[in-house]
Amino acid sequence: MAITSAICSSFKQELLQGKHSFASSGGDTFKLALFDSGASLGAATTDYSTSEEITNTSGTAYTAGGATLTRSGVGLTGTTAFTDFGDVTYSSASFTANGAMIYNTTTGTGSSTTDSVAIIAFGGDNTASNGTLKIEFPANDATAAIIRLA
Repeated sequence: MAITSAICSSFKQELLQGKHSFASSGGDTFKLALFDSGASLGAATTDYSTSEEITNTSGTAYTAGGATLTRSGVGLTGTTAFTDFGDVTYSSASFTANGAMIYNTTTGTGSSTTDSVAIIAFGGDNTASNGTLKIEFPANDATAAIIRLA
């Protein structure tokens, strides 16, 4: 099994069908779910699933389904459109994560509550033992944002 960073192919099609809104006000709700090294996630992933989603070994830092993301809105610089999210911090966490999935939980215009957007591979296990795990998103600009269309 492996987690490979990718924008999900199904998301690209759904975007052209108008199924996702990243507007900072009134847009859809997106979540970040964490997965262990047994997960098989990549460009072909179409939906969020609890299979191989991490669980807390103690404490309540992580809830099944993941954390709700704060949208940064949509920007355009030159010919590149982009969007990003605020960082996510899990405090007093005790778990190991190998990667993450961004997915849309908003129904409407034909979307479901599990439509995958992007997969993020951490490059190995990240373990928090009653500590803090912070997922830092890149700058919200045309050269670094987590989602960019050029």
